[in-house]
Amino acid sequence: MSPRTSEQDRRLAAIEDLVCRDLGRKTQELIDANRGGLAAAARSLATATRVGLITGFFVPRGDATETDGPVGTALLAAALVACGVPARIAVDPPSVEAVRAAVRATGETVLVDEIPLDNGGAIDETARRWREENLTHVVAIERCGPSGDGRPRNMRGVDVSPWTAPLHTLFEGGDWARLAVGDGGNEIGMGKLPAGLVARHVPNGAEIASVTSCDHLVVAGVSNWGAYGLMAALAVLRPDWQPVIAKFLTAERDLAVTQATVDDAGAVDGVTALREATVDGFGPEIHGPLVDKLSRIARGEGAD
Repeated sequence: MSPRTSEQDRRLAAIEDLVCRDLGRKTQELIDANRGGLAAAARSLATATRVGLITGFFVPRGDATETDGPVGTALLAAALVACGVPARIAVDPPSVEAVRAAVRATGETVLVDEIPLDNGGAIDETARRWREENLTHVVAIERCGPSGDGRPRNMRGVDVSPWTAPLHTLFEGGDWARLAVGDGGNEIGMGKLPAGLVARHVPNGAEIASVTSCDHLVVAGVSNWGAYGLMAALAVLRPDWQPVIAKFLTAERDLAVTQATVDDAGAVDGVTALREATVDGFGPEIHGPLVDKLSRIARGEGAD
């Protein structure tokens, strides 16, 4: 192993340790089973030439989409676009305004494909368009996937199919590399984990576990963190991208985009269901330092 490769691996491991940790959801066994997943996902994404992303998770208790997902998705997509990799985001109506608000707050032009809840062939049409555009990678971030009986369920076990278009079929609709980020076991991509693992360890796991698999999975503490971890890892793997990615990987950007989803689209915290600029029950005093540390690792500082 060359010194350069060893240094890269050390920084990638530090990124994964920072963003892939159990924050009280009983996901440690999931994280352990997927060790190295973030680095593998980033190595794949570093070769991308055109990317599609899928996000949006509706919170019935808050009658709105959650802040986790649209924020990280928009910032990752914006960073890719700024690095010269065209990106577009697919989302359904309950979450589309949050995604659009997040994209606007990044300052970059990222196309948003709105897929109606009744589908009506829109998913097939979008998949066809994505194939024609030669997307090389599709990334699902905090997007509820179907459980064993085909119904998408939130962490409480509530069936959210009335607010959730079957975008997992778009995820699987081409020969692109399929990457996924989740934090609970019920998201698109979690089907990659060993059978029964979510059921054995996560509350309500037998009912909520997503069966949709992927090529590369990131099991994060917070899904936005998984997106930021991919951004930091891309900066490590593609030093030519690092100065560009650095503009998006900051505590200020994270808070500004989160605030925009709340102020402009009424997004809520997925844990508290409150309409405030927090994510999974954590405020900027938690998210900000983590993002800044990721940025330091991306620059080659503070990986220990």
